Amino acid sequence: MNTLAELMDRQQIHDLVLRYCSAVDRADYAAVRSVYARDGVDHHTGFSGTADDYVAWLRERTAVFDGTMHLVGNHRVELHGDHAFAETYGTAVHWGTPSDDESLNFTSGFRYLDHVRRDPDGWRIVERTAVREWTRSDAGRLREPEGDGPRGRRGPDDPATAWRQRVRRAAAAPRKERS
Repeated sequence: MNTLAELMDRQQIHDLVLRYCSAVDRADYAAVRSVYARDGVDHHTGFSGTADDYVAWLRERTAVFDGTMHLVGNHRVELHGDHAFAETYGTAVHWGTPSDDESLNFTSGFRYLDHVRRDPDGWRIVERTAVREWTRSDAGRLREPEGDGPRGRRGPDDPATAWRQRVRRAAAAPRKERS
């Protein structure tokens, strides 16, 4: 049976993976860097090196996309004191212009194999290997939106930024008494 501390560690490690995915999708490269330990290393398709070099490579590599969306599925953690092994299954959708370019419009199935460590700032990725399981072309399959409404954007203009600020302001405001 897991202790409360173990459950908290597992949740924090899962949140670390989710923060990484969100940061990539929003093109928030400082947030991408923040999930790695100071001595972090990453091995992705086409890249292997330090976390700092990975973030620079990622910034350049993802600039060609209009957007990406990382969806996380199975997530398993083995705790070993202040170290852990995490295996995360996921799907990453990539889209770009022109929509019929296979190098800009594809979906990949992946697994993240992470060595994570509890550092003074919390759990951080020490070393990641991104295993590419499969890739399929989505070229020519992207449709125009079916109606008006907010659209996701890379960077600080994404609707989540304004919503996050709105919730923070509401949380900081004095609470009004109900009559």
